[in-house]
Amino acid sequence: MQAENDKKDIKTLSFGCRLNALECEKIKNMLAGRGICGLVVNTCSVTGEAERQCGQTVRKIARENPGATIFVTGCGATRNPDLFKKIPGVVVIPNNQKMNLDAYLGAVENYSCGNSFTGNFDGDERLSKKFVQIQNGCNHDCTYCVTRILRGPAVSFEYDDILADVCRATADGFGEVVLTGVDAASYVKNYDGRPFLLADLCRKLLVDVPDLRRLRLSSVDPAVPTIRDIIEMMKTDARFMPHLHLSMQSGSDTILRAMRRRHTADMVRELVRLADGRVSFSWDIICGFPGETNELFNETLALVRELKPVRVHAFPYSPRPGTIAAQMPDQVPRAESKRRVKIITDAAAENMREFMAGLVGTRTSVLVESDNMARTPDDIPVKILGVPIPARTICDVDITGTDGVVLIGTVSI
Repeated sequence: MQAENDKKDIKTLSFGCRLNALECEKIKNMLAGRGICGLVVNTCSVTGEAERQCGQTVRKIARENPGATIFVTGCGATRNPDLFKKIPGVVVIPNNQKMNLDAYLGAVENYSCGNSFTGNFDGDERLSKKFVQIQNGCNHDCTYCVTRILRGPAVSFEYDDILADVCRATADGFGEVVLTGVDAASYVKNYDGRPFLLADLCRKLLVDVPDLRRLRLSSVDPAVPTIRDIIEMMKTDARFMPHLHLSMQSGSDTILRAMRRRHTADMVRELVRLADGRVSFSWDIICGFPGETNELFNETLALVRELKPVRVHAFPYSPRPGTIAAQMPDQVPRAESKRRVKIITDAAAENMREFMAGLVGTRTSVLVESDNMARTPDDIPVKILGVPIPARTICDVDITGTDGVVLIGTVSI
């Protein structure tokens, strides 16, 4: 109980990917009971704008909380530590030390701790689903990516440790677990002289944790062969949520080669054919990569309209220092990149409206998040009408309509 009380003295704030939020939770648990109080900020450096926002937020927190200790870690702090070191009360913890207790214990000797912070932190404690990290780092060499440089090489976690995290999640009342990592699709361990891949991990978790009601994957690389096995599993096991978020980045083979991505548009077409309408997809897309002409951008737009991912996270290319793409010729003006983001986003929104319209009149299982908002197995938001339903509830809902943004439904009788 003392450790739990001490955790209240440690606040966390994460930027960027869900993995950052998960790491904040791990850091908080590591610091519990160690006599440390302060704020842990896990920063992002995927784009220049993300890094700028991290610095702006930390400066504001420090200004509003004089004398407080702020541990700043993550990719932003690792790539640009000087951005944060000059802020009063900030201790920079690089990525390779963020899980090292001694790095924090040594730092607190030089700072006095404030007892409270102005602001709303630790929002992830209210999540309805539990994220479980299965690996870290990346071995690929995409020309635009600074994350692989800052995170280091890929390291896959032991199955027994992942199993323990999933069992703990179900015991804590989480009906859905999401497996995540920097490059989750590349997960591989060797057991009994044989490779143990992501599909094997998912299959074994579903067998070993019978109380787990929903298993979901976060972003995956479409080039990994084991994705085909995963799609087949999703088509046959109702507990394995039938939705994949693909790190596409482009629909143009020319741009994909320039990015050093390992998939092609035809490879993704094959995955969609294999899914046979029983697994849905969402994509990440970078708009305005160096050398992306209007014609090449239109290849991506055409693929979005052809394969109809239900959601696209499109964002403008941001040159990151230390990457090959930052030195490439034919850089696209940022205003043009943003214009393309809007075009892609509008096309994806039309896909979503079409997909939701096809669900009206059906019955589906949902996970309730908060305020009677829930998520279908395809990760589509649903507003449930009627009496309040507790978060983390899994129930069947009759889909009665859509407002173009979310589905509307009522609890099945």
